[in-house]
This record gives sequence, C-alpha cells and structure tokens, in this order.
Amino acid sequence: VQLQASGGGLVQAGDSLRLSCAASGLAFSNYAWGWFRQAPGKEREFAAAIDLGSSRKYYADSVKGRFDISRDNAENTVYLQMNSLKPEDTAVYYCAVRRDLVLKVDTISLWGYWGQGTLVTVSS
Repeated sequence: VQLQASGGGLVQAGDSLRLSCAASGLAFSNYAWGWFRQAPGKEREFAAAIDLGSSRKYYADSVKGRFDISRDNAENTVYLQMNSLKPEDTAVYYCAVRRDLVLKVDTISLWGYWGQGTLVTVSS
C-alpha cells in the first residue's frame, strides 16, 4: 500500500490550498479516508475524514466550515480543500486509511496506513 500526499506549500492567511492523496495497492473505494496534521512541536491531530460512500464527513472543530474532504474513487484519490487558511493551520498534513469509521474517527491508532506528509505553511 502506498499513499502519496501532495499539494502543500507556502501561502498567506486567507488563501486556499487543495491537498491530494493518491493511493495504490488497495481497493480504494472499500476504505474510509482521513487527513491528520502535525504542527511543529505538537502531536498529530485529526483534521477530517470521509466514509466509504462519501455520505458522511467528519471534521475537527478547528477546521469545520473551512475545510472540505472529498474522494474520487475512479482516480483513487482523496482531497482536502482548505479555505480561509490561518497561520495556526501550519503543519505537515498526512493522509490515512482505515476499513471504516464505526469507531472514533480521531483515534490515530485505528488508522492503518499513512502517507508521507505534505507541508503547509501559512504566513500572517
């Protein structure tokens, strides 16, 4: 299984970015997908998740209303659209995969595979 995250960069506060995570080595449509982030000196935290059928999306309170997670099963890719970015959104963003979202979505140990991370830096 390989997860390749991309799309990070340096932006100004208020700008938008779209992160992508391309997956291979697994049946993409049979899994739930998520994004986590880790700011400098802090622990990794949950940002967003989407279930198998895209019917349910979950967001951390800190990104709710600004971020949108989506998936394209035909392209084996999950996206994170980030709008109205703030300096506190600066972090390395990781995509992750798990079988379903029955249990708590923000529990890191329940996510099976992880991408390598892509750095997002938001300047004030």
